[in-house]
Formats: sequence, structure tokens, C-alpha cells
Amino acid sequence: MPLDDRREDLLVAVALTEFPIHYEQADPEPSRQAWQLAADRLVNHDVGPAEAIDTLEIRE
Repeated sequence: MPLDDRREDLLVAVALTEFPIHYEQADPEPSRQAWQLAADRLVNHDVGPAEAIDTLEIRE
């Protein structure tokens, strides 16, 4: 099933939040930028991280 723009943005935001977890020790600046990009996408859709995960139906 193709993603609509909102779901795609939310998926990218969730993925961007993973980047700092793995790379912050190597270089904090790209990690900060990844967090900012994720936050911008979430704000554009007026959702928080937990709601984005619920919307995407991502389960561990």
C-alpha cells in the first residue's frame, strides 16, 4: 500500500529520531539536526512522537 504524504512524513520523523541514538557520540551536530527535522515534521502534522507511532501502527 503506498503511503500518503502525512504517513510518509510521520515515518520519516520516527526514523530521524533513531539517528541520534546511534550516532550522537560520533558527531552531535548531525544528531541535533536529525532531532530538529523530526520535530518540524511532527509539528507540521500536530502530533507528538507517541501519536506518530500509534498512527503508523508500529509495534515492537
